[in-house]
Amino acid sequence: MKTDYGIRIKRLRRTIKKSGFDTMMVLVEENRRYLSGFTGEDGSCDESAGALFVSMDNCVLATDSRYELQAQQEAFLFDVYCYREGLPQALPEILSKLKTKTLGFESNRLTVGQYGKMKEQLHAKKIDVDLVETQDVVENLRVIKSKEEIGNIQQALSVAEYAFKAFREVIRPGMTEKEAAWELEKCMHEAGAQRPSFPTIVASGPNSALPHAIPGDRRLRRQEPILFDWGVKLNGYCSDISRTVCLGAADETFQKVFETVLKAQRKAIDAIKPEVSTRHVDAIARNFIENKGFKGKFGHGLGHGAGLAVHEYPRVSPYHEKSLKAGMVFTVEPGIYLPGWGGVRLENMVAVGKEGARVLNVSNPLEFLIEV
Repeated sequence: MKTDYGIRIKRLRRTIKKSGFDTMMVLVEENRRYLSGFTGEDGSCDESAGALFVSMDNCVLATDSRYELQAQQEAFLFDVYCYREGLPQALPEILSKLKTKTLGFESNRLTVGQYGKMKEQLHAKKIDVDLVETQDVVENLRVIKSKEEIGNIQQALSVAEYAFKAFREVIRPGMTEKEAAWELEKCMHEAGAQRPSFPTIVASGPNSALPHAIPGDRRLRRQEPILFDWGVKLNGYCSDISRTVCLGAADETFQKVFETVLKAQRKAIDAIKPEVSTRHVDAIARNFIENKGFKGKFGHGLGHGAGLAVHEYPRVSPYHEKSLKAGMVFTVEPGIYLPGWGGVRLENMVAVGKEGARVLNVSNPLEFLIEV
């Protein structure tokens, strides 16, 4: 199925019409791809593959010579403008052609330095355009996923799970966390991943009490928690999954913590349906964990949206209040972290349907317990 970028542009134009600016400059990489199909990737915060300019009558993709042919091939609804010196220098000509009077820009992507250069160029060319700061204009459009997008996410998740099943054949006590992370990433590539969707986490023993631990030289040991957090990018879409395993027979603490986290996850998933608030879903899992004697041991939010970016809306936490809608996709990842011992986190991805949540994972957390 071919993505209907025209519908996405129409939705953006409806937002533009209500927002007090006549042209939107789109700089965020995932937003560019969502609206145009252009897959050019930014190198860093001060290096851009280009920008979209969407007005009520025109669509322009401005980029440099590295991406000109790619942009012409991918962004078929956009006129491609190739700049030579840089986007700030090209801005006066682009906005003049579009007859822009008020330009909305993505403030979370434009640096202060870039903003200053753009203002300087507009002033030098005597172009009278107001620059208006915007936040989350396109991100809010991306929250509701189409069937095609959910299918892409599910494919990425399937590859991630298949990769871990292959990894189970090579994991062994004595491997370092770094070696295990490398082996898992190799399995992802061999399974067909475009690339990992974020740096793979492997944290063993006490290190697993760090939710975002960096794999190090600690060696994997029997009868201790080993937390894995990984995902793949496929067709531009991200998957995200966490599992906690034990090599060999688990001790009583592991069994209690694991069972508590697993039940908390299931209760939260059962509570998901349209119009339920994200804060309420988080509270279902959090209260269960606290009532089992682990108050204060689950610090992060219950989940986050995932799609073209591995972290996007909605946020599912005590600090975000959002009504769930059919088509939202997000993670459900409760955890318990005990300093000095370790931690357990179990993460599934779900899509909100008309009646409730559909778990996109094929495997369940119990399948990943490993006897060695």
